[in-house]
Amino acid sequence: MNKIYKLIIIFPILILGCTPNVIEEKLVTKEINSLDLNIFSKNGDKKYSITSPHSIYHNFKNKVHLQNSTINIFQDKKTKYIINSDEATLSRNNKVLELKGNVKLKTLTQDGDFLNADNFIWNIDETNYLLSGNIKFENKNVILTSGKAELGADNIIEFFNPVKYIIKDENNENKYETNSENAYYDINQESLSFKGKDKRVSSKINF
Repeated sequence: MNKIYKLIIIFPILILGCTPNVIEEKLVTKEINSLDLNIFSKNGDKKYSITSPHSIYHNFKNKVHLQNSTINIFQDKKTKYIINSDEATLSRNNKVLELKGNVKLKTLTQDGDFLNADNFIWNIDETNYLLSGNIKFENKNVILTSGKAELGADNIIEFFNPVKYIIKDENNENKYETNSENAYYDINQESLSFKGKDKRVSSKINF
């Protein structure tokens, strides 16, 4: 009989001991299907939007992990860039966006401009985008590859040394290729320039 009373007393304790962990796990993370998130500036203008078929929100870390994400970045109420990636993380109160895996950026300023990378980081309070790992930019004029690049608000992409580039001919075929130090591609002007260590422009190509 005493054994039965002991079990009656111990069993609720075991249940209570497990319950907080279950509740805590539910509070820490939340799965979201078909996420459609819009972020606005202080002036009420849309800065960017994110869509994802599956995402997880981490409450304590204040982070959102997204799968197969699509990001639209806006400027002057128009879409400026569309970016796709395998994974994305939004953190620091929606102020830092990190993309990983098959990152593909399409610019709408010039049709047919694509920028690919392994990783993409954007501090939303700033205007520059940092890309790293297997970077490749391609359009009808040129192919540029490097390990690191930075895209500025002025639509100029800086490719960091070493840079390999291929110039295309009128038939969109590779004409010649070479290596260089830092290279700068102006998307708006469709021009390519190069700078050495002394920061002077050594050459410039207009397409």
